[in-house]
Amino acid sequence: MVLAGSLTLFYRLPSVLNPLFGILSDRVNLSLLAIGAPAFTAVGMSLLGIAPNYAVLCLILSTAGTSAAIFHVLGPVMVARISTRNLGRGMSFWMTGGELARTVGPLVAVWVVSMWELEGSYPIMVVGILASILLCMNLKGMVSAAGERPEGGFRETWRTLRHVRVPLTGLMISRSFLTATLIAFLPTYMVTSGKSLWLGGASLAVLQLSGAVGTFVGGTVSDRVGRGTVLLGTLPTSSFLMLALVYAPDWMLFPILFFLGCGVFALMPVNMAILHDHCGEHRGTANGLFMAVHFLSIAAVTIFVGWLADLLGLRMAFTLSALLGLVGVPMIFCLPKSRQMGEA
Repeated sequence: MVLAGSLTLFYRLPSVLNPLFGILSDRVNLSLLAIGAPAFTAVGMSLLGIAPNYAVLCLILSTAGTSAAIFHVLGPVMVARISTRNLGRGMSFWMTGGELARTVGPLVAVWVVSMWELEGSYPIMVVGILASILLCMNLKGMVSAAGERPEGGFRETWRTLRHVRVPLTGLMISRSFLTATLIAFLPTYMVTSGKSLWLGGASLAVLQLSGAVGTFVGGTVSDRVGRGTVLLGTLPTSSFLMLALVYAPDWMLFPILFFLGCGVFALMPVNMAILHDHCGEHRGTANGLFMAVHFLSIAAVTIFVGWLADLLGLRMAFTLSALLGLVGVPMIFCLPKSRQMGEA
């Protein structure tokens, strides 16, 4: 079980290099790497079933994880350049695609393995290869970095983000207490609360599907009413809905999950839009830092909530996570005021 559990680590470990990928993208045109990333990731993940030993398995996962990390760093930078004034809407499209993939992907994986078994699942790599071909047809020649390569690197990016780095980090961590807890422990919480295993799986499906809706709406609306207005409407509401999930009657379960998913997933594209509103010409470096903090906070919060659940039970862990989500509300008022920020 330890070896099996460590496989996730080998896939996620390349995310530590996100800031480096971001710095490079501000100096070198890495758009071809972003375009090819879906194909490399798909090929790697499709070959897991025929890996001859554990060492090769870890190598394949690390390679696939590296291409996935590159895609997550460079993708939003390219989206930001295309979106221009509709930055929030662009980030919503980007994040909605990710949420839909997380919803459909596991279902497709189960179907493929059930049809061909893990050893014969490699033909599914064609989907990733086709995705890269489609990206190449539409984005070939796009420069991943800004038009004039910015000077100063990491230090200059850190200075440019001085007004948003602390409040944005606080918002990301507080959001992690909501999303990490729900995604990692919602089915388990349902089952331990006396619900059926089917209901536990259905609950997560409703959360993910509503999350796709929230992701699309959040950034798009923030272009019109302001980033701060959306944050003030979604972050505290999501925390209270998570409390309601714990203490409300069973018949309210799915309505609460739907609105909770909409609210908590709407935060991510707005946070990304705020980052790109204030990072100037250092989009790659800033996005690399953002994704590194995102992945690290999700991992740390998941471990912390698991520890809380062992100590106090899942019900209390969910309650405390909901309350800790409210800690991010004061951070909204620390964000710099601008047209995009609206009332915050």
